[in-house]
Amino acid sequence: MGRRLETTVTDLATALDLRARAHIAIVGGGGKTSLMFALADELVVSGYRVLTTTTTKIRHREALSAPLAVFNLPESARHERIARGLDKHKHVFFGRKLLSSGKVEGIDPLGADALYREHPADFLIAEADGAAGRPLKAPAPHEPVIPASATVVIAVMGLEAMGKNLTPELVFRLERFQALTEISLGMRVTPESLVRLFHSSKGLFKGAPPSARRVAFLNKRDLLSDHQEAFKLVDLLIRQPVSAVDRVVVGTVHGGVYSVIRKKP
Repeated sequence: MGRRLETTVTDLATALDLRARAHIAIVGGGGKTSLMFALADELVVSGYRVLTTTTTKIRHREALSAPLAVFNLPESARHERIARGLDKHKHVFFGRKLLSSGKVEGIDPLGADALYREHPADFLIAEADGAAGRPLKAPAPHEPVIPASATVVIAVMGLEAMGKNLTPELVFRLERFQALTEISLGMRVTPESLVRLFHSSKGLFKGAPPSARRVAFLNKRDLLSDHQEAFKLVDLLIRQPVSAVDRVVVGTVHGGVYSVIRKKP
């Protein structure tokens, strides 16, 4: 197996190897919303125009992280409102409607495809999965909800679960997680079990467009007591004859330093 290439960078766009006119879908658990808005903030500072959205649901207070949040609008008024918002604020969050639960209902994948096609934003970032705030998840049959036009799919995992004994508090969709990883309640969460979430056809990248780049984002490195285990997972992700992952990013959202690992050609 080939050696890996590792670099250290200080911004998310470089870590993720993003270029303008990307449609980014973020899936998994352990910090998707934080990653979406941190990335949007960085891109705006760099002079880009960014649309954020969700194909599931997001808390209203989280949607308000954007300088302008647009929802509850008829389709006839939506396009102009978003366009004016991008001109003024550079970053607009768009959702379908505000729910009585305090969440914003997202748009369907076809709606995300239309946003990407019709609006002159440099980047569209969609949170395309839900994990109820847990660091780990395995998708249900209807998940993740990835638009067909996505050019980059980022699968997020919270490293704070590494090395702990498996409990329901660590995982969303526990039964599916157990089936994929072959570990039971009380057993230790290991790199060997977690790598299956990324490589399985029923795992985190399920439904990703074949042409989309696939990035594993191992988040919350600051909460990990044994960093060797994180890089063992990296090796398992990268050092496969045929890997589903283009690159692995290890870091903490807002941490400012990211390790980027790719397979050496």
